[in-house]
Amino acid sequence: MTAVVASRIGGSSDIFEARSQTPENSINFITCHDGFTLNDLVSYNQKHNEANGEGNRDGNNQNDSWNCGVEGPTGDPAIEQLRSRQIRNFATILLLSRGVPMLLGGDELRRTQLGNNNAYNQDNEVSWIDWTMATKNGDVLRFFQRLIAFRKAHGRLTRPRFYTGRTNERGMNDVTWHGTQLDSPGFSDAGSRALACTIAGFADEADLHVMMNMFWEPLSFQVPVDPARKWRVAIDTFQPSPHDIAEEFAEPQFNGQAYSVRERSVVVLLARAPA
Repeated sequence: MTAVVASRIGGSSDIFEARSQTPENSINFITCHDGFTLNDLVSYNQKHNEANGEGNRDGNNQNDSWNCGVEGPTGDPAIEQLRSRQIRNFATILLLSRGVPMLLGGDELRRTQLGNNNAYNQDNEVSWIDWTMATKNGDVLRFFQRLIAFRKAHGRLTRPRFYTGRTNERGMNDVTWHGTQLDSPGFSDAGSRALACTIAGFADEADLHVMMNMFWEPLSFQVPVDPARKWRVAIDTFQPSPHDIAEEFAEPQFNGQAYSVRERSVVVLLARAPA
């Protein structure tokens, strides 16, 4: 899957470039008005459409979801932390991808439809947005807000053209794909659960280094070194709020040559041009 994920992050050139189209033709989303909300995508293995009055026969049976160990609401803090982290992982990968990101309203608040994936006839609390969740899940809302600001701040993420291997003035490709080892993405490894990439800044733009650990244990990722630039930790979805995503220009510095990315989490480093 890593090769497929890389293609989607790059704007799906395998789909659109042959049609002489650009990444702007790629509408990227995790959830939409049909199917599970993002909260329910990480909270339910099965649809729960009984309230629709069709014997749970309506709605898609293939939801590509995972309940993180318990079906539906739970008081287990470990499962809740994992669910919250998975939501941040989904959002991070979406907002780092070239193309047009589409967010389902309420996902930034962890809105739930209680496992209903076809709530078209539920004009009630199932389909309404509970705005009190902006307070209850304020940490997730903040993450979405900062993530959108991060995307806007780094123009390399929103260029209206595909990555081509074009090099910047420092000899870096516009994007370089890695696994846990630099320059070894392991696209042919069907069991790979690790993917990383370096998105090069041009002129005075920042470089970005993204590490995605989809494994259930921590993995050590090599980090490229540029003596003229210092890496800072912009995003680490394993960390609790507000350390999961830093305020701009307040990112903690990282000086190592390898980063231990915790299980099922995403880390984004940035290196600004010298002042």
